[in-house]
Amino acid sequence: MDLKPFPNSIPFRKLLGPSFIILALGFGSGEIILWPYLTSNVGFGIAWGALLGITFQYFINMEIERYALIKGESVFVGLYKKWRWAPWWFIASTFIGFGLPGIIAASAQVLASLLGLASFKWLAVGLLLVIGLLLSSSSTVYGRMEFVTKIIIFIGLPFIFVLAFILSRGQDWVALLAGFSGFGSNYRWLPPGLSLATFLAAFAYAGAGGNLNLTQSIYIKEKGYGMGFYSQKMAGLFKNIKQVQKLKMEGEVFAINDSNIKNFKAWWRAISLEHLAVFWFLGFLGMCLLMVLSYVTTFGLESNIQGISFVINEGAVIGRTLVPWAGTLFLVVVVVMLFQTQLGVLDSTSRIMAENLSLKKVGHQGIQEINLSKIYFIFLWLQIGFGITLFLFNFYEPRTLIVLGAVINAIAMFVHIFMVNVMNKQILPRVFQPALWRQLILWLIFLFFGVFSIVTIWNSIISWLNL
Repeated sequence: MDLKPFPNSIPFRKLLGPSFIILALGFGSGEIILWPYLTSNVGFGIAWGALLGITFQYFINMEIERYALIKGESVFVGLYKKWRWAPWWFIASTFIGFGLPGIIAASAQVLASLLGLASFKWLAVGLLLVIGLLLSSSSTVYGRMEFVTKIIIFIGLPFIFVLAFILSRGQDWVALLAGFSGFGSNYRWLPPGLSLATFLAAFAYAGAGGNLNLTQSIYIKEKGYGMGFYSQKMAGLFKNIKQVQKLKMEGEVFAINDSNIKNFKAWWRAISLEHLAVFWFLGFLGMCLLMVLSYVTTFGLESNIQGISFVINEGAVIGRTLVPWAGTLFLVVVVVMLFQTQLGVLDSTSRIMAENLSLKKVGHQGIQEINLSKIYFIFLWLQIGFGITLFLFNFYEPRTLIVLGAVINAIAMFVHIFMVNVMNKQILPRVFQPALWRQLILWLIFLFFGVFSIVTIWNSIISWLNL
């Protein structure tokens, strides 16, 4: 075997990248829409779910990164080695879960309110087409994604922080802290009448959610971390539309010796800190700020229950309380962050499906001439076409689309948590496997998602039968 040395770790400041992308994937669904929606209607007593959800996802993501760091390949390659049917599952569950374009519908609805338009259907269609052109025209897809994501987060998050700081009072933050222990207004943990489907959707989207978590392994590989240093990169469609490249799905192999183990541990410490600082801390901070802002501006308004009206209500209250342009600017930031999230979702899901279809075509060991970029863009435009079709048939209410997709993705998470845990235990050398305490946490997360998904599905069936 042609053994490669495990590369040396790089400076921490150069590590920043993949966690920003997965962080941004969560901002447009859980952070901006679902958790603030719940807070505006039931208060802070459900805040514990946001904290628990993003903490769960931190541990889930790190095991996905562990595999990519060691093997220099995506987790989908390892999962295919274990289960030959896995690629079809990931293609189907990804398309069904994220093909529902609720996030871009939300962006279009808020934009329509800014422009004074009664309908946002055609705006949503146009925004989907813009995303397709943006991703297709970049020289490298990952480079475009990382650049756009960092700019939006570094502008949007400080602005939301300023608004929340100005409009909130000390008692609001005390109520938020109490919510982390499940204390709400006249309820504990879950308020009476709360839709379990909506709560599960928010819990699954406390971070990225669904199969999107698995793209961390692809981004680790694309960024060249660990053994991903030796992997190929994906170019833009218009840059290599006719290019056919020899594709090797499987990563490189290194000898298990003291030097390589030392380098792995250095990488592991670095990416653990990077993901903790960027994904967990900034994600948690963002959710807290947005929940507080939603609570102090819209809590108790009757129109909050209708779709994503609470976001538009927030902008109106901010404009009346401060100055009109502040409310307008808030809504502009929401539009941009939702747009960027849909951009990231379409990129990530297209990567997932392209990677898995390529596995079925060439196998994990075979080297064959194949245009991975072309497969990626076929899936990208298929999703855009599916979203536009839904809009043309007037199926475009944002919250309904987001909640339905999130429940499907919570079930997908239940499946991939189990698969990744088993794969890491059986494929990775013992010295690189997660510690026992991590394994116990991961199995606890697996059971949590399983029980919650089963209860939610059962309640939905009962509700449907009682109609």
